[in-house]
Amino acid sequence: MSITTKAGIHALSLSAVSRNFGGIRAVADISFDVSHGKRITIIGTNGAGKSTLFNLITGVYPLSGGTISVFGQDVSKKPAHSRAKLGIARTFQTSKLFQGLTIRENLYVSLRQALGEKKIGWLSNPASSEQMRNESTLILEKVDLLKKADVLVSDISHGESRQLEVAMALAMRPKILMLDEPAAGISPTERGRLVDLLKSLDKEMTLVLIEHDMAVALAVADEVIVMHDGTMFLHGSPDEVRSSSAVRDLYLGRNHE
Repeated sequence: MSITTKAGIHALSLSAVSRNFGGIRAVADISFDVSHGKRITIIGTNGAGKSTLFNLITGVYPLSGGTISVFGQDVSKKPAHSRAKLGIARTFQTSKLFQGLTIRENLYVSLRQALGEKKIGWLSNPASSEQMRNESTLILEKVDLLKKADVLVSDISHGESRQLEVAMALAMRPKILMLDEPAAGISPTERGRLVDLLKSLDKEMTLVLIEHDMAVALAVADEVIVMHDGTMFLHGSPDEVRSSSAVRDLYLGRNHE
């Protein structure tokens, strides 16, 4: 996939982004830029504001303050579908899969969206589109689900569901892929496969990953943002995060050995 951007324009830029829920400030004054093709992970303990920030970037929540730009376009007041048209695709912590469809049929839903097709009569005969079947085969092979392409989603494991969610996001042909805790609840073996998958992504695709599992987050990142209480606690390289005693205190408590 070829992605072109104007020189000097960041894939994603946040400036003083904030979000209040009533009297509670969930995200406060977050600013950072993500260069084209970079892999950035956002980590933090539960309640740090990671998913709220994700929802602000993708347009699920409106901003209380600040601005967000995607490839130089201010999207601060644009709805989620407008941001998706600029090339953002995402996963959610809670499953958005169709349990009564097969793995391949779920993937067809995303492929149809990517192609701008709105009719759903294809479900009765999805193989009528050779291009779509070929594309789905390539994506399923990439996420190691091809052998289960015709299995109902209701019959697959949690880890396989997470893999399918990534596949559906990839099917949207994103310029910016945003994954919300894809390693949550999966086995060590599945985590290894996930890391391999993320490392194999097109180098021109920008990746923004929220992850509670620090090992996964640091394994794939060019840059890491550590959040705490809705603020940016640290922004640095994986090595800087690994060596930070402040981050260890944040994750393990100040009395850890």
